[in-house]
Amino acid sequence: MAISASLVRVSSLKLSSVSHGKQKQFHDNLVVVSKRTSGLEEALRNLREQKLETVRKVRKIPPLRRGKVSPRLPVPEHIQKPPYVGSSILPEISSEYQMHDSEGIAQMRAACQLAARVLDYAGTLVRPSVTTNEIDKAVHQMIIDAGAYPSPLGYGGFPKSVCTSVNECMCHGIPDSRQLQNGDIINIDVTVYLNGYHGDTSKTYFCGDVSDGMRRLVKVTEECLERGIAVCKDGASFKKIGKRISEHAEKYGFGVVERFVGHGVGSVFHSEPLIYHHRNEEPGHMVEGQTFTIEPILTMGGIDCITWPDNWTTLTADGSPAAQFEHTILITRRGAEILTIH
Repeated sequence: MAISASLVRVSSLKLSSVSHGKQKQFHDNLVVVSKRTSGLEEALRNLREQKLETVRKVRKIPPLRRGKVSPRLPVPEHIQKPPYVGSSILPEISSEYQMHDSEGIAQMRAACQLAARVLDYAGTLVRPSVTTNEIDKAVHQMIIDAGAYPSPLGYGGFPKSVCTSVNECMCHGIPDSRQLQNGDIINIDVTVYLNGYHGDTSKTYFCGDVSDGMRRLVKVTEECLERGIAVCKDGASFKKIGKRISEHAEKYGFGVVERFVGHGVGSVFHSEPLIYHHRNEEPGHMVEGQTFTIEPILTMGGIDCITWPDNWTTLTADGSPAAQFEHTILITRRGAEILTIH
């Protein structure tokens, strides 16, 4: 589950009193930065616009509209809950890197493997006419049956147990009454809280007969995640992740969303380090025993976004399709172990 880099940057610069977090409104704290557009950036933007125009010509699916959101589902009293449950305020992003001893690593593996199983199950439910609310109910039940808590539920007031982001929705889509349509793509973002540890993962699925252009977007997004993970190891700089992801996305003319970033994860849902998926010069190096997410979002058009009044659902501003993949990884001496596979 990504967090908003925009809010973190504004807060760290002390330009306002906006809290860290991904979905606080920030309309009163806009920072405008002008920069020179390179020839490469201009060429990539033109290519994305051409791809988007092609999608618009063949697209028969109407723009995403808000459906009816049902009441939040109950969680049994005996299940351990994260400390933020019961408050509608977004927790601060912890400045502590999440490092683990052998016991902590074992707990992280258990949480992440459960998240991976839940995500795989959720993916089997994707088909035309199924509502995202039905997916939420199934995910919720599987998580609590395993004795875990669905981490998104109640996080900063989020009303559901999973994020379901369809077509032009970049991330944080709230499950509702909308039925999936033939030709949709949907990202399902699952996080579970098991024995005091969060496991976080997501994947974009095809619903029925999906266009070649959207299939390519999804394929390249997954490849970007794989390439980002491949540079990770003890002592590697975090900025290598964004460089490798951007290089691959640019080969195909796709945009890499800058607003949402990966994050440290463990006993705390969201912490430092922040993982930027675009080219950047952020400082910092990976350390053995550390866990964090990598979760790039690619678009077929522009990377600007808009957020619905629910303060969560975030769409591409130009209506272009977006795709996302996410894994939680553990840094080792020689590389990275992907924890959210089973």
